[in-house]
Amino acid sequence: MYSMNKELLTNADACYRLAEEKAAHYFKLLKEQVSQKTYAATLTKDIQSWKHNHIHHHSLFSIFSGRKRKPESQGYHHYIQWLDYTGKLDHYLDRSISYIFMRDLGKALDSPETKQRVRSVVDNLKKHLTESTGTESFSMAWLFRKAQEEGIESTMIWVIDKLKIVSANIPIGMDAEHAQRKLIKIIAGVYMHVVEEMDSEISPEERSQKLDAAIRLGYSYGLTYPFIDDLLDAKVLSAQEKQQYSDLIRTTLITGSVPELGAWTGKNEDLIRFIHSELREAFEYIKTKQRPETRKSFFEQTYVFFQSQEVDRNKVLSNSHYSNEELYIPIILKSSYSRLIARSVIGAPVNEGFDNRTFFYGIYNQLADDFTDMFDDMDAGAVTPYTYFLKYHDERPDLINPFELYWTVISNLIHNVYHSDSKTCEVILDRAINSLKRFKERMGIDKYNEVMDFFTSGTPQFNLVIQKMVRKADDVDFFDKLLRDHIITILKNERKEQEEFIDTIESVRDQINDILKIPNTDNVSLLKEPIIDAANYSLEGDGKRLRPIIAWVVGVNEFGLNKSVIAPLLRSLEYMHTASLIFDDLPSQDNAPTRRGRPTVHQVYNIAIAELTGLYLTQKAIGEQSSLDGFDSKTVLNLIQYSTYITEEMCKGQAMDLDSKGKPLALEQLNLMCFYKTGLAFEASLLMPAILANAEETEKEALKKFARHAGIAFQIKDDLLDVEGDLTLLGKPVGKDAENNNATFVSILGSEGARKEMWEHYCLAMEALEHVPRNTTFLKHLLNYLVNRDH
Repeated sequence: MYSMNKELLTNADACYRLAEEKAAHYFKLLKEQVSQKTYAATLTKDIQSWKHNHIHHHSLFSIFSGRKRKPESQGYHHYIQWLDYTGKLDHYLDRSISYIFMRDLGKALDSPETKQRVRSVVDNLKKHLTESTGTESFSMAWLFRKAQEEGIESTMIWVIDKLKIVSANIPIGMDAEHAQRKLIKIIAGVYMHVVEEMDSEISPEERSQKLDAAIRLGYSYGLTYPFIDDLLDAKVLSAQEKQQYSDLIRTTLITGSVPELGAWTGKNEDLIRFIHSELREAFEYIKTKQRPETRKSFFEQTYVFFQSQEVDRNKVLSNSHYSNEELYIPIILKSSYSRLIARSVIGAPVNEGFDNRTFFYGIYNQLADDFTDMFDDMDAGAVTPYTYFLKYHDERPDLINPFELYWTVISNLIHNVYHSDSKTCEVILDRAINSLKRFKERMGIDKYNEVMDFFTSGTPQFNLVIQKMVRKADDVDFFDKLLRDHIITILKNERKEQEEFIDTIESVRDQINDILKIPNTDNVSLLKEPIIDAANYSLEGDGKRLRPIIAWVVGVNEFGLNKSVIAPLLRSLEYMHTASLIFDDLPSQDNAPTRRGRPTVHQVYNIAIAELTGLYLTQKAIGEQSSLDGFDSKTVLNLIQYSTYITEEMCKGQAMDLDSKGKPLALEQLNLMCFYKTGLAFEASLLMPAILANAEETEKEALKKFARHAGIAFQIKDDLLDVEGDLTLLGKPVGKDAENNNATFVSILGSEGARKEMWEHYCLAMEALEHVPRNTTFLKHLLNYLVNRDH
């Protein structure tokens, strides 16, 4: 479908054949070692030495004392605290960081420079882990604060937005959490490579520039996993679509240019057009960052990576004739080249030591992952060394046992690639035993023993050694696994909480809409009817009802107030808010033609009716508050006094806004004005239920602080939407601020500066919630909604 120069195709094929030859030579060496089973004796000797640091003989006192016992639940923060308490945290982090330096950065652990860097990273990480007091690590607020320290706030905002876009566009049949986690992992990997390449004397400005590029490059490269590898593996695209898509990717990698998509045959055209646009942007960015001397190497590596994946992907489990070479050579290539690209994507200079170590190392990780996933892969009909051996071992005695090959690779790495280095031996054996422990825990003892008996039938004595270590060895777990599980838990919980948040919003909004209408009384005068009609017209608009929803959730779910008893409070909040909008839209103020997707009140009726309706709703709100039953009169009086104070302050804020038109404002002035206009309304939604519940003053102060910063963040988002929003989604015209010569965060700071300011207030609001002694999940997701909404 996509044409390319014949010479370019020939060169690409030649490049792949050279890579195949190198992989074939490596596999031949491994195959010889497997056939001779030399790994068993070699690793048994290694394990005998290794086990002294991992088999602990506990005293009778320690068994019965129960002190410092390993927690049954390895929750992230709880487990880190336990490691620190028992004095094991240093060794835990040392083996974890050493492993990452070896696996992801291709470092030799016996290098003095590597030892120094590992120690430095361990010290910094330990300091962070032991000083962390909250449970918000890896939240958006935490990430933004870390980005501020490096001067890359805009980059972090960009990548957070990108991750959300990717997650939102993962089709049914693929795992959005897995896609996000994989992307984060690859970004982190590229980031580490860039940090390791930096000179220690680099200036802060240059460091920020390099870190900015690292995150964007990591995202751009990582995007290929969900939108190429995972998509082609999934059952989303038809066979014809997969072929079209593969041709498109291959043409891009061979020619160095992304072809136009053109006509698309298949039901997934919208998805493919979105992916094509995102990947083209990512590809062009990577190209701009390639140095002339590394550009050729980068494109060769990407082609080998893609082609090896294609060769492996196109195998079918029903074919009983694949040779060992056909099974393993593509795996050697794709597992090593994926990590080689992580370095070449940053345009780093050639490093033969890194290249060789990474090439030999890749299959170790791939075989470990395939072992873990073998039953899922079997159910999916995927061809891996394990699924193929499980299916055909009886009729194909020539097939290599992949579990034996796995241990052969380990032996080869320790003694031939890393030259019998004791630290490398320690870390690799830690990892191997830990993987088996995790597999055993996941599968259960009976299934685990069945699998082990099957794959180790040819080496029963070696299996006894391994299984003794699996049962008894301690201190073999790794931080990256804990972090992986923690991030997966965070992503799954966030998705679940977000769904519950949306359900709550919709459910409560419907309940509130049902109680807002103001009835016409039989004896109402003719002069009063248009005011009630105008009030109901305004209330019937497609309002978000955020303020009464907040009050309902906080009041009912957190303070335990009766939802029917606080109905007057909910009405009063929406009446007050709607009145403020009517006044705000008047010709004497913003002169808005539409509100909530409909013509404004003064357009439908007239200016006088609009003014009277706003006043009527304000008074109606006070009347509703005075009708609250079930509370003592002093509490209700306190509520009304607070409500009138809020109304007064909001009027001051609107007056400040009107007076500021055409005048330059300082940021502090704009923050204050927005707090008066918006933050106070959020504060009222939180404080009124708190007043009715007689909450402590410290809690009220924390809620006020949250409301202040949430309100300003909300207003900044409004200012951004006025510049960048969609009229259809917003329900009101865009560009009104500029037309009315309003001072806004965008006019003062520009769009990029306004985003930074919004995220600063987001962080301050999140930090305020840490001092609220209640479940704040709803408020956290409310804040996420405020800064991420499109209307």
